[in-house]
Amino acid sequence: MDLQLRNARVLVTGGASNIGRGIVHGFAREGARIVISDIDAEQAEKVRAEALELGAAAVEVAAGDLTVEGVARVAVDRAVRGWDGLDVLVNNAGWSVPGFIAEDTDRAKWQRTVEVNLYTAIASTQAALPVMREAGQGSIVFISSDAAFGQIRQGVYGATKAALIALARTTAREHGRHGIRSNVVCPGLVIPEGPEAVGKDSLWAADDDSVFNEKQIDFLLKDIPLRRLTKADDIANAVLWVSSETAARQVTGQVFSVSGGYTMP
Repeated sequence: MDLQLRNARVLVTGGASNIGRGIVHGFAREGARIVISDIDAEQAEKVRAEALELGAAAVEVAAGDLTVEGVARVAVDRAVRGWDGLDVLVNNAGWSVPGFIAEDTDRAKWQRTVEVNLYTAIASTQAALPVMREAGQGSIVFISSDAAFGQIRQGVYGATKAALIALARTTAREHGRHGIRSNVVCPGLVIPEGPEAVGKDSLWAADDDSVFNEKQIDFLLKDIPLRRLTKADDIANAVLWVSSETAARQVTGQVFSVSGGYTMP
């Protein structure tokens, strides 16, 4: 099926590493025009080159910390100035350091988790909405997490990801009349495919065990009906489908878990 995303104007926040990188690659294969917004400029430039090789019509990098006021507007404006609009916003920027809720007592870390996972999505959505309203259409995809439904070692992170679901559904209800669709994709555990998939400051950059060790992964797999881990490409494919006005024109306010059945919202 032709998703009709060729030359679509797309902004992917947190687009330089792991899931975000996979999403950028997915849109690139469709021939879209992509703005990569990420705090890691060096890694974003690498992904920009990869996306162009994969067939993207154009790729721009908007480097910056989206938790800082005004940075989201700059990223949206990059698409608007260059391509006269924005068709798709993917709110993917995120950050997590796992910890049991009774032990995760670092208040500064809580604050940073809320800022990166929630504030960036609010700011990016508010920056994109006027552009989409003027055009009379648009798709916003929020990358939440299976942790939104309650997972061990993901209490604060999961709370911020649950907040994204409420934000997405409110956006869908308030702006559907303007032709704007708003949906949520909840990834299961996605381990980077290799060192090239993350920047040097990524949580995954040190080693996989710092996030999930082999014992924890084996335990997780036993609860996944399909008995396999989710890949970044799996998330990208779901995002592409729900972003397509052709394939998903009547889909809004919905939550999709892409986790092999680990959760079934």
